[in-house]
Amino acid sequence: MSAPVFYLPQTGSTNLWAKAHPRQAAGVWAVYTCDQTAGRGRLGRAWAGAAGQALYYTAVLPWPPAKLPALGLLASLLLRRVLADRYGLAGDGAPAVKWPNDLLLHGKKVAGILCEGVPGQDVTVCGIGVNLSQPQRFFEAAALPWAASLAALGIDADAKRDAAPLAAALTDAFAAQGPVLCREGFAPFCAAYRACCLNLGRRVRWDGGAGTALDVDEAGRLLVQPDTGGAVRLFTGEVSLQGIYGAP
Repeated sequence: MSAPVFYLPQTGSTNLWAKAHPRQAAGVWAVYTCDQTAGRGRLGRAWAGAAGQALYYTAVLPWPPAKLPALGLLASLLLRRVLADRYGLAGDGAPAVKWPNDLLLHGKKVAGILCEGVPGQDVTVCGIGVNLSQPQRFFEAAALPWAASLAALGIDADAKRDAAPLAAALTDAFAAQGPVLCREGFAPFCAAYRACCLNLGRRVRWDGGAGTALDVDEAGRLLVQPDTGGAVRLFTGEVSLQGIYGAP
């Protein structure tokens, strides 16, 4: 039986709607729209909306964030699989992940993920925005030259046709794998994540240093060898990757 998925013709933010209705359904459930007017990304950044041209989605998981510390990484992996299945993407044509959870295709950001707790509730929400059919001029006008939609990259993607099946597939994936993450942590997913992580073997910069990304550990932390020597493990914060989003 599929996990419940609710459709909204329009909303300010699917994350905010889900946080206001944390018990809309039992177990894992989700809400989505193709018209989000006040979306947010990480660090409070605005997420540019395009009515009828993208998927704005939130999965609601009945566990607190402390039980799901690597949820964003798992979400990027699940989204990658769902998109690959839906559009027949494989090999060099499949999306890759920039640690921790940006999804890129041909060097362009096609999706963003934001996970949040719900105050006073043992619930975590995971918001996902997927650029499906916006023309490239939309991103240029929004001063987002490093973003693109699947359609702009030559994939037969259409928000009106694809949003509902993508939301359903994502929700079923969260329902299947969320309990594994809660019970066993990120370790069962680590090998698959490493295999599609763009950072590994490349130069990165973070608040405090620069160096080479070596690995992603079983807790989801990025293992980096700084230019000054030694090793550090990064779990949160901004990490720029050489050659991505214009980073030197």
